[in-house]
Amino acid sequence: MDRNNYAVIMAGGVGERFWPMSRESRPKQFIDILGTGKTLIQQTYERFLKICIPENIYIVTNKKYKKLVSEQLPGMAEDQVICEPARKNTAPCIAYAAYKIYDLNPQANIVVAPSDHIILKEDTFCDIIRSALNAATNENRLFTLGITPSRPDTGYGYIQFKEDPVCPDDDRMKKVKTFTEKPDRSLAESFIDSGDFLWNSGIFIWSCESIISAFEEYQPEISFVFREALGKYNTPEEQSYMDVAYTSCKSISIDYAIMEKAENVYVFVSDLGWSDLGTWGSLFEAREKDDNNNAVVGENVMLYDAGQCIINVPDDKLVVIEGLDGYIVSEADNALLICKRSNEQQIRKIVNDIKLKKGNAYI
Repeated sequence: MDRNNYAVIMAGGVGERFWPMSRESRPKQFIDILGTGKTLIQQTYERFLKICIPENIYIVTNKKYKKLVSEQLPGMAEDQVICEPARKNTAPCIAYAAYKIYDLNPQANIVVAPSDHIILKEDTFCDIIRSALNAATNENRLFTLGITPSRPDTGYGYIQFKEDPVCPDDDRMKKVKTFTEKPDRSLAESFIDSGDFLWNSGIFIWSCESIISAFEEYQPEISFVFREALGKYNTPEEQSYMDVAYTSCKSISIDYAIMEKAENVYVFVSDLGWSDLGTWGSLFEAREKDDNNNAVVGENVMLYDAGQCIINVPDDKLVVIEGLDGYIVSEADNALLICKRSNEQQIRKIVNDIKLKKGNAYI
């Protein structure tokens, strides 16, 4: 394996759209959400072991989850777990990791990925990532993976591409034309019909030099925070500096901060069996179903005249459901959710209401 290739796994989110299964104390990336025997972050880490040597894999997470990372990935050294003192979205997270790795190896190339995605076609994924890392070595380009869409999904962002004669022989690589945030149904349908739109996976590949150059050009305030720490990274001074300096960063996504502004952005067209597992609906699609199209996790669930439901309950709880069609039923710890699948976008509002009316004991 190329020792200049690194992976950065982003694992700082709280996953509140999966409440009550996902809690602030144990978000979805630290849960065996698919019933495979491994948590999402463990699956992601093992996926990148096929691409990078173990010491070149870094986890970026909130300080409060450092212990969970150490428990679930015991082979990682302490300095491979980057602890954010505050949640500032993906741009500061990525800048932190890029400057830290650059301080160790200015020749480094990085793949950045969330910790909580499903990728069923892992061999295809690894092949595309290796191709992108090789391209990042030779070109000052910022790469992302775009997923060939299978439906006009309104829960994903979209990437429009164009053919570019400058691209090398790999016909999967396209020049990015536009990024679009989550569209409405009619716009999503027009994207699918056009044939030149892809789902935005949130997976990125670039050289350290290229992404740092982009931060310095398009986000100089963020760049300043992390450039000032050169020489402190990978020393006892790093965390104390970040505890103060990180809070001065604005909260902004990498798409808004860099990808939508830069001219040297390319996308690899990918068919990976991918899902971002962002909602109960995406989890419903990923899970096996019974004869009535119910996706059930729980050893003692009895269903009568129920269909199209996603059910997630403890194994030691007997749950009897009669007459429900198209519902989410989830119990965890001290909370129970019963919600129409079609109304799952309300869950974030529900969580906020609980915080206001009941406090954090149920969150």
